[in-house]
Amino acid sequence: MTIAIDHTGRRALVTGAGAGIGREIARWLARAGATVAVNDLIPERAEATTLEINAEINAEATVRTGAGSAIAVPADCRDDEAVDTLVATTVERLGGLDLAVNNVGMLPAGRRPQPFVANRGDDWRDIVDQNLIVAALCARAQAEAMLTCSADGRHSDGQPSDDRYPEASRSILFVTSGETTRPAPYNAVYAAAKAAVNHLVTTMAVELGPEGIRVNAMAPGTTLTETVAAAFTEDRVAALVASTPLRRMVDHDELARLAVFLTSDLARCITGQFVLADAGAFLSRSRPANDQGLVSPLSGSNAR
Repeated sequence: MTIAIDHTGRRALVTGAGAGIGREIARWLARAGATVAVNDLIPERAEATTLEINAEINAEATVRTGAGSAIAVPADCRDDEAVDTLVATTVERLGGLDLAVNNVGMLPAGRRPQPFVANRGDDWRDIVDQNLIVAALCARAQAEAMLTCSADGRHSDGQPSDDRYPEASRSILFVTSGETTRPAPYNAVYAAAKAAVNHLVTTMAVELGPEGIRVNAMAPGTTLTETVAAAFTEDRVAALVASTPLRRMVDHDELARLAVFLTSDLARCITGQFVLADAGAFLSRSRPANDQGLVSPLSGSNAR
């Protein structure tokens, strides 16, 4: 028996989708049938992901139906007005918004993991702003758009909502971090900001649940995004692998498939949850500290 995850007709927004985890999530949502708004700070990266998705879908159009598509919507999610414009543009171009994945989260450029006592006020404000506050403001605009666009009680495909589960397809998913599940030496500020997002998820789920909007978080373990691969030495990668029960890193596509599931109707009874996907790293008592094996500042839209 095969159970397909079908996002056909749904309109999605993925932030930080120009590279790494976000790009893979956008690709898999489109493969499942969604029309995806690809956001990134750098316009060229948003456009490159969009072209890649559409080329893949077009190449497969002759062998399968129900595939989605993508549009590029570059914007700086650190700017309040830009976030509102991003969501408004997505709604205008897609005709609405059914699901959103908030993947933007970073150590700001020029900052790197450092001892707790070395973090001053600017470190805290900068890192919290670019993780907790950015995620919260994106979600606020997305939730408002979902509430407005679905005021007539119909799904994105124009069909009436199921009376038992009104608008069950609407979903907001945050990508946080496995660092929130264990002590995070040298990464205390980043981990605290991400942990705050995990708690925000529970409050949003309670407030938005009666409106049929599900809210969840998924937390990747260390994933070799472009940024992480550039920042870690081979010895550090080997130490991280050795510290996990599964003796492996987490792959981009594994996280993307989890995101596709959590935002689908197959998960329509799941809300307010934190789903950890880290190859069992949270169980480890020998996890290397975050200062070991760094070769360059760790920053970027998909640092986990």
